[in-house]
Amino acid sequence: MNNERMYQIIRFPHVSEKTARLQAESNQYVFEVSTDATKGQIKQAVEGLFEVNVENVQVVKLKGKRKSFRFRAGRQKDWKKAYVRIKAGQTIEDLNAE
Repeated sequence: MNNERMYQIIRFPHVSEKTARLQAESNQYVFEVSTDATKGQIKQAVEGLFEVNVENVQVVKLKGKRKSFRFRAGRQKDWKKAYVRIKAGQTIEDLNAE
């Protein structure tokens, strides 16, 4: 898999208090991923981009919220996030929350 496709699959990390706790306690990282990405593709992309060994990938599809945009009814896009657990002793340095 080439770098361009890996960056299309892994859009950006999802950062919140819950994800910071997951990183510290269970060595698990959360990413917003492409809606058409599979677990295998997500695993390959994380291993290729961050040079770590992935143990497990869990995927959640989230529905977009209904919102009002300038007094017109609208809807945000659906999106997908992946919980990626990496092997013990390894970290993704760029994403460590401190």
